[in-house]
Amino acid sequence: MKPIFTVHAGEYLVGSYIEQHYKGASVWVPSRDTGVDLMVSDRRGRSNVSIQVKFGKDFLPTHMGPEFQEPLRVCSFFTINRDKLRTSPADFWVFVLNGFKRHSQDYVIVPTGQLGRRLRLIHRPKAKMIQSYLWVTERNQCWEARSLEDGVKDERRIAAGVYDHPVRDFTKWLNEWGPLIKRVNRA
Repeated sequence: MKPIFTVHAGEYLVGSYIEQHYKGASVWVPSRDTGVDLMVSDRRGRSNVSIQVKFGKDFLPTHMGPEFQEPLRVCSFFTINRDKLRTSPADFWVFVLNGFKRHSQDYVIVPTGQLGRRLRLIHRPKAKMIQSYLWVTERNQCWEARSLEDGVKDERRIAAGVYDHPVRDFTKWLNEWGPLIKRVNRA
């Protein structure tokens, strides 16, 4: 084991959030990189869940037009290695969306298998790297907004709250810690 290591901002935010909101959970940092950034267990250490954390910068204030500033809370960009996702040992991937304009933090907590299936349907299957945009609206909706079929028209539909695309809809995982915590507490 190497004696010196650091956690990145996303890992810190996820760990802090879990410890603050779920008093029966303990958060652990692995001593080496195995594709798992955090382990969460019950207090007795009998039930564990592994997490891969991705942290995204908000590009809403700097890259989006004025018509998007009020209806959207945060727009983050993530690069995902398709092979690492496919072979990921993590139970869940947690995307941290840190909104600058509204000083917000949103989390998208997706079971690894479901994330892989969704992204395969959305993105070109041959690309080694997946460029994923996750947008959160003030109406608490979350969308995968990279390479939308109708481009800017679909972006405006997302902002207006009228976009409908079941595969791109990540709302059910937005700030939904229940499935992860349920797995931790199953023992």
